[in-house]
This record gives sequence, structure tokens and C-alpha cells, in this order.
Amino acid sequence: MKFRVGVGFDLHRLGPGSHLILGGVEIPHDRSFIAHSDGDVLCHAIVDALLGAAGLGNIGERFPDTDVRYKGMSSLTFLTEATDLLSQNGYRIENIDSNVLAEKPKLLQHFPMMRERMAAAAGIPIDRVFVKAKTMEGVGVIGHEDAIAAEAVVLISFE
Repeated sequence: MKFRVGVGFDLHRLGPGSHLILGGVEIPHDRSFIAHSDGDVLCHAIVDALLGAAGLGNIGERFPDTDVRYKGMSSLTFLTEATDLLSQNGYRIENIDSNVLAEKPKLLQHFPMMRERMAAAAGIPIDRVFVKAKTMEGVGVIGHEDAIAAEAVVLISFE
């Protein structure tokens, strides 16, 4: 068996709203993502990591924000489609590790549901999906609560 590693990152600005979508979970918040789809930076980072590991492009190529079909779409759909593409090309997801970079809201209580939804979308066991969160200690665009970002590392295998 052979392995490949992929790294993904995404950041979205925050604007008026009442919730965020992270890992496919709606989280109450006093702001929302400014985005073409649902703005789920966590799923976006994971999709980029998966596509990159397999050498199959990136999220912007596969799901461009200029395409009206993706307006408001759940990013879990992007994750499912990316996973299907990997499978069609002989790849299997071994694990997903990720960080959400946000000053607020606190996310720990949402991790189990995020892991469950993303594992289901990717068609893998929940014990292969990990989510953590970090603050920026009040520094920069994330620390000033103007944006939220996520980063992901994935391991995929193939014969």
C-alpha cells in the first residue's frame, strides 16, 4: 500500500448574521460567513487537502464560486463529491486531522457532531476524523473576530 498526504487551508470573513456552519453543523453566533456556499471553512480545508493529496486539483476548480449551482450549497456535499472522486481514482481516506482557527465561538461541545457529519459525508468511520480549535490570542484578522479559518491534513492510501 502507498500513501499520500494533503494539506488544506481556508479562511472566510465574517459579516452580519446569526450562525456559522462548521463541519456541517449550524452553530449559533452573532455573525455569519461571507461566502458563495455555506462558507464552511472546515469542510473547505478538508476538501482541498483531499484533492491535493490525490493530485486532483482544488476546491476552486471543482466547485467554483462563479457557478450558481453552488450558491448556498452545503459544504458537506463538496466533501462527499471529493470523496467519491478520490474513490473513483483508487484512493482511500485513512484519516483527517483539522484545526479551526477562531476567537469565538467556543467549539468543543460541537466537535462530536462535526466529526459525525463529516465522517458520514466522507463515508469513513468517525474515528478517522479529528477536529480541534485554536484561538489567535486576539492577534490579526482572526483574533479581532473579522474572520475564521481552518486547516486540515489528510492521509490517503492507494494500491
